[in-house]
Amino acid sequence: MSALKYLLLASSFAFALCALSAQAQNNSVRLTPSEVVAGSPELIEVIAPADAVLTGDWLDRPLHFFPATDGKRWFALAGVDVSAKPGETELRIGAKLHSGATRDLSTRVKILAGHYKSGRLSVAPKFVEPPPEAMAEIKAEVELKKRIFASSAEDPLWSGNFRVPVTAEPTDSFGTRRTFNGKLASIHQGMDFRAATGTVIHAGNSGTIVLARKLYYEGNCVVVDHGLGLYTLSMHLSRIDVKEGQQVEKDQLLGLSGATGRVTGPHLHWAVRWEGAYLDPAKLLKLDLSRVR
Repeated sequence: MSALKYLLLASSFAFALCALSAQAQNNSVRLTPSEVVAGSPELIEVIAPADAVLTGDWLDRPLHFFPATDGKRWFALAGVDVSAKPGETELRIGAKLHSGATRDLSTRVKILAGHYKSGRLSVAPKFVEPPPEAMAEIKAEVELKKRIFASSAEDPLWSGNFRVPVTAEPTDSFGTRRTFNGKLASIHQGMDFRAATGTVIHAGNSGTIVLARKLYYEGNCVVVDHGLGLYTLSMHLSRIDVKEGQQVEKDQLLGLSGATGRVTGPHLHWAVRWEGAYLDPAKLLKLDLSRVR
């Protein structure tokens, strides 16, 4: 065999080996749902031994892995912010094994555009152009929310599937580009339910109450920390029935729906936030987490 043929054969073999290695790594990581859309929550599953140490990040946000009960897999509940731009992204995952060896399990993930609506709303003028006396209150609330969302439980507090927080008709409102009084444009970062004032609001899953008070824009608001950077927010309540620091179970009473804060009428605004990204609550409710924990 000539030296040139040998070199070409060796190069082809090396290329095939690299391709097989990359395929094996990609087969070690699975996303559910497999079609990733802006605003979508994602369950990341990684095949790795129980004594491995997993680290990772995606879209400049840290991933928090926890082990499955079978000792062969790890999970992270993550997602893509509603305002994320479509295109290729790198999901970086590294595994350090008990032997000291490391494995790079990173993979490319394509984000598809979320086709959301546009809408116009009329609210009280003070919620579009707050008066000077309200600015200090709003600024203090911004700092309060920064502190709350900066410190999540280090373990998952949720268990099984998330449940709808209220018995009421939902609206197809998540991701809607909204204009308030023709001036203020924003993206609707939650899911609205047509809940009359006084309708019972439940916790979508277990966790810790990290905020239960009235805010300027959100009205009476309850935030549940579900651990590892995942939160659910219930806004515009007429009554709050929990306290900050309280542990709650799935379906536990949080309060009653209302029309406080920036609203056009009584309803529940329910939002899902992971590491600063706002995710589609309807998609989280459809995600099968019963096999995870």
